[in-house]
Amino acid sequence: MRESLTGERMLDRQRLVWRSGAALVLFAVLALVAANSVACVHTGHVGVVTVFGRVTGRTMGEGIHLVNPVARVYELNIKTQEIKERAAVPSREGLIMGLEASVLYHLDPSRAAEVLQKVGTTYSDVLLVPNLRSAMRAVTASNMASALYSDARDAIARQILTDLQNQVQPRGIVVENVLLRDLQLPETLKQAIEAKQQAQQEAQRMEFVLQRERQEAERKRVEAAGIKDFQDIVTQGISDKLLEWKGIEATMELARSGNAKIVVIGNSRNGLPLIFSADK
Repeated sequence: MRESLTGERMLDRQRLVWRSGAALVLFAVLALVAANSVACVHTGHVGVVTVFGRVTGRTMGEGIHLVNPVARVYELNIKTQEIKERAAVPSREGLIMGLEASVLYHLDPSRAAEVLQKVGTTYSDVLLVPNLRSAMRAVTASNMASALYSDARDAIARQILTDLQNQVQPRGIVVENVLLRDLQLPETLKQAIEAKQQAQQEAQRMEFVLQRERQEAERKRVEAAGIKDFQDIVTQGISDKLLEWKGIEATMELARSGNAKIVVIGNSRNGLPLIFSADK
């Protein structure tokens, strides 16, 4: 009897252990399923759901979401990003220059599933960088090197932007802007361009000097014309009779003085006497 009771107790213990183990396994499975049923998409990203490697087309925004336990969520960055690229590019005249450009871009959230399926997570390296290099070379090859060094740089940057947008935007990548950061011209061409700019500045300075001299000459002509007009007016106002009358007045004044005088009488018809004082 004792042996049978001991055997039954051992069987009960084994059953209890098996039940506890099964409960633990079931709890672990449930915990794993619950953990895999929840996905968290971080700020500035979009989640793309795949099941057994197949893109379902479902995308999720930021936050916590319930998903299929066997599904996998890929996060793609949708924030504005920058790519810097430096390349040796030709000009229209065949000169090789060093050009550095930056591209600001972001992923179109509504097409994230398509990009993941057809391009992958490295879409910037696969699509953006090669097309940027091609656009840089194509645009610079159609322009003179002097245009790249002048104010036309903004127009060239816009040309690269338009070309790049036409190439990658239909694939789900939005190009925001293209910036030309640095341009290294051959030293001889750089010196020639700088010399030309200095000559243009000197010509503008000389034009300013000539304009100022022309204005000064015009001022002097106006001043001389005013003096001439004044003299003409004064000359017209002085007549022979007025001069004769003034001479008579001066002679009378001298005659009234008490000093000894020498009087010289003119020999012309209207000659006036000249009176000189004999006093020392």
